[in-house]
Amino acid sequence: MTLTNRAPRRAVGAADALWVVLAAGVLGRLAVPGLWRVPTVQAWTLVFGAVCVQAAPYVVLGVLLSTALGLVPDRWIRGVLPRRASLAVPVAATIGAALPGCECGSVPVAVSLLRRGVSTGPAVGLMLSAPATNPVVLAATAAAFPGRPGVVVARFVASWCVAVGTGWCVARRSAPPALGAVCSHGHARGPGHGHGLDRSSLVATTAHDLAQSLGLVTVGAASAATVGVLVPPAVLTALAGTAVGGVLASAVLAVVLAVCSEADAFIASSLVQFSTTAQLVFMVVGPVVDVKLVAMHVGAFGRRFAARLGATAFTLAVGSAVLLGWACT
Repeated sequence: MTLTNRAPRRAVGAADALWVVLAAGVLGRLAVPGLWRVPTVQAWTLVFGAVCVQAAPYVVLGVLLSTALGLVPDRWIRGVLPRRASLAVPVAATIGAALPGCECGSVPVAVSLLRRGVSTGPAVGLMLSAPATNPVVLAATAAAFPGRPGVVVARFVASWCVAVGTGWCVARRSAPPALGAVCSHGHARGPGHGHGLDRSSLVATTAHDLAQSLGLVTVGAASAATVGVLVPPAVLTALAGTAVGGVLASAVLAVVLAVCSEADAFIASSLVQFSTTAQLVFMVVGPVVDVKLVAMHVGAFGRRFAARLGATAFTLAVGSAVLLGWACT
């Protein structure tokens, strides 16, 4: 009996989701043109398109930034951060505050840092801090809440504390994320190369990360659109009438709506039926945990690590926002 060698079956990746959604949209438009005039379908496509348009430029920016990090020698990257994790996490979170972009772009940056030998805590601290504490986001928050500097201060402090607290927690209680020892293109990754990746590895990794990140954003945007059109507005109004209900409802909204961190302040300010504390919860939770980020975290770090990361960040975000909302607003 002769055995034949079979090529390994290629796993379905996040990038495939991008092409599936695009193909389904084109085919649906041609096959059922009347479907796009249904109000529910129009609302779904509006939310889906808005999330994708908001996130895509910052995903590209984040991937390009991670590519730039690939050119930096490992010893330089590790030399910026203190050796003690207790100090490295807040330093990384502070550095993240200087990086423009949204939460989607910070994920590939964190992956790049982990590949280069940076420990889990600082990488997570920078990833969570960058989209919520950078100057662009703070300026947008000030514009959305004119004459209320306490809201801007509360958002910055709460978001920075969430980044640091989550970085400490995952560093101490979680196993390292499942990035693997070799990337999908067969090039070794990690701290082994003192002068960064070679050019061919850099191009291959950049293309892979870009396709992977855009595909995960597509999955998250579809989830956000689906949940967003199914929640009746009357339910939100009823929940906003109570302090606890308003906080929980705004936190859930931040997760399911998946608004870009550079635009979420304007959405929060429009939720006039919610208290200022609940609005702050919306702005602090969204940049660290939402449906598109969950999809990206699972694809980048593995399910187990992503679950612990999401649960920790969500809990700390709600708690920090409530405390800072009470103290500063």
